[in-house]
Amino acid sequence: MALHFLVEGSSDASIGDVVSLSGAEAKHAAVVRRVRVGESVTIGDGRGVWLEGTVSDVSATRVDVMITARTAADVPDARLVLVQALAKGDRDELAVQAACELGVDEVVPWQASRSISRWEGAKAVKGRERWATIVREAAKQAHRAWVPPVTEPVTTAQILARVSSADGARMLVLDPTATVKLSEISVDQAAGQDLMLIVGPEGGITPEELEKLEAAGAERVRLGDTVLRTSTAGPAAIAVLSVLLGRW
Repeated sequence: MALHFLVEGSSDASIGDVVSLSGAEAKHAAVVRRVRVGESVTIGDGRGVWLEGTVSDVSATRVDVMITARTAADVPDARLVLVQALAKGDRDELAVQAACELGVDEVVPWQASRSISRWEGAKAVKGRERWATIVREAAKQAHRAWVPPVTEPVTTAQILARVSSADGARMLVLDPTATVKLSEISVDQAAGQDLMLIVGPEGGITPEELEKLEAAGAERVRLGDTVLRTSTAGPAAIAVLSVLLGRW
């Protein structure tokens, strides 16, 4: 499979145009991956545009690609939104990375009651930027036409406000004590309803949070008979939902 690169501003490129990789992308292509003139690569803008091309010139600071084909991928009718609770160490980052590779369409950092990690002030800005970088690299690795956005960190109240506002997302809360398996629910891709998957931190979701989420219409579901870490629960659920939606 051809190497894939992300280039801002490539959305206007047409067949016959030359798109140049610069900065970190050029260094990665020329120095790390050692692309050569005549090699086939793909380029995306992270917003659906997908370009195929042939490398026409290579230097340490710039790689030129002659575009030979152009397509555009639509946003899925039913988007997968991961509401990932902040977790200690790199567990939440592992969850975000794997979820992006597996097909999540939006990532929402959640400051849950039992989140040991706290994003406040400058740390919130830095944390979001870190997640966005992880998502971008994961999307590039997975050759995705769309790079999922990472929102501002939210509280439980903000999750409830978003659901009640207008987007009509269907909330699915991962809860190991739930009686319904995620693989048993029915989903309709054509309905155009986002699926908002809510994953708690290491200590789990509090009874008070579960009560508020259920009152807002959330459905409690479980993955199986075992309890997964917060770093693996979300990605596992994304995989199940991808099958149910017919993506896989």
